[in-house]
Amino acid sequence: MTVKNMVQLITYPDSLGGNLKSLNSLLQKYFLDIFKGGVHILPPFPSSGDRGFAPLTYLEIEPKFGTWEDIKTIGKSFDVMVDLMVNHISRQSEYFQDFLKKGRESKYIDLFITLDKLWKDGKPLKEDIDKMFLRRALPYSTFKIEKTGNVEMVWTTFGKTDPSEQIDIDINSSITRELLTQLFMNFSENNVKIVRLDAVGYVIKKLGTSCFFVEPEIYEFLDWIKEVANSLGIELLPEVHSHYSIQYKLSEKGFWIYDFILPYSILEALINKSSEKLNQYIKTRPHKQFTMLDCHDGIPVKPDMDGIIDTKEARKLVEICLERGANLSLILSQQHKAEDGFDVHQIRGSYYSMLNCDDEAYLAARAIQFFVPGIPQVYYVGLLAGENDYEAVKATGEGREINRHNYSIEEVEQALEKDVVKRLLRLIKFRNEYPAFDGEFKIIESKRDEIIMKWTKDNKECTLIVDLKTYKSIINYVDESENNVQFKI
Repeated sequence: MTVKNMVQLITYPDSLGGNLKSLNSLLQKYFLDIFKGGVHILPPFPSSGDRGFAPLTYLEIEPKFGTWEDIKTIGKSFDVMVDLMVNHISRQSEYFQDFLKKGRESKYIDLFITLDKLWKDGKPLKEDIDKMFLRRALPYSTFKIEKTGNVEMVWTTFGKTDPSEQIDIDINSSITRELLTQLFMNFSENNVKIVRLDAVGYVIKKLGTSCFFVEPEIYEFLDWIKEVANSLGIELLPEVHSHYSIQYKLSEKGFWIYDFILPYSILEALINKSSEKLNQYIKTRPHKQFTMLDCHDGIPVKPDMDGIIDTKEARKLVEICLERGANLSLILSQQHKAEDGFDVHQIRGSYYSMLNCDDEAYLAARAIQFFVPGIPQVYYVGLLAGENDYEAVKATGEGREINRHNYSIEEVEQALEKDVVKRLLRLIKFRNEYPAFDGEFKIIESKRDEIIMKWTKDNKECTLIVDLKTYKSIINYVDESENNVQFKI
């Protein structure tokens, strides 16, 4: 399997039309030549929380979304990517439910991390926990076993409830590796071509460390899972939110990585009307990346941007986004906040809204994304130039719902009539079809208030020029007849 160097869609299974059949029908009708790079379907599995990210099983599809047949059908026309929450599984899964009933006698006991696997007496020490990169107040949950009445503490990295809905799995145990192998075989049988390893940075638990991306153990696991995927013709995309240097290590080992630096960097360049920092970054980043502007979470800030951003400048940018309706996800661990207390983990909102619903600025952002080397992904809300969904936040109390609007088929068709969306689709087609994007890339030195990027292959070349004062963007390119043509985005 080779990842296609074309634009991909990211969507929930029910966000475009309500289910997988409607998604496929919209894809077939409007987007066959748009998402030639494939479709990333966010978790379509039965789940007990976190909008699919607390899966009960990967062997079934949530009935209200459809069946594996529907995924298979989409896979006939598009390379399908799905998520594997390689760090955890749902508390409601048959595996953990069996453990809750039988405790240490459960056949699934080794699937989970009881605290005695780390502390001999099973009692957690504060000095160890203080070193960890925490995603909740404590990295474990307490459960009472039905059969014995015993209390068991198990590792839970994520989860807003106590006890958590997301139970960590022990990737070192043979039962876990057998399960993961079975899941990959099922993916392969159902036309899945790419698997995103969600939360893979948290899989190694080792006392005395942050329990995040623990080296070298993380590479041992990744090498093992890559071997399983390769044997089935599946590509892997590890998802790691961390300091960019960690991403670069993964890249050096030949893995695809996510460019979590780009969304903030493009936003900053457009809002501050300066290409200086963005150009510096683009010159040094690895090319083997998936690029994005928006997603189901938010724009990464800390720890992804540590060492790149000035926190005083970042505060100003965050304030502008908040004025435009965004909300924030904050860092919990005191030791992972900046020295001056800056603690923004992600800025949450639609990218279009963060750019003040300015069509030119938004199209400039997409043009920059598409010209930066990598596989561009477009989130479904961004595809339709969607705005902040305040009602969804109010109704659910979940800040991330601001950028997770579910579109009916009618709403999709209405959005496709918007000028900004029509222009974006034209731009995506150009990115998919112009041959120079498989060639050589370079940043052209420019004035501070413009961005110039160029791709060349044989006798084809295209140059993007973005004026940061006006946000007007043009592409100069050589067409089939070797004429110089200008494409005003």
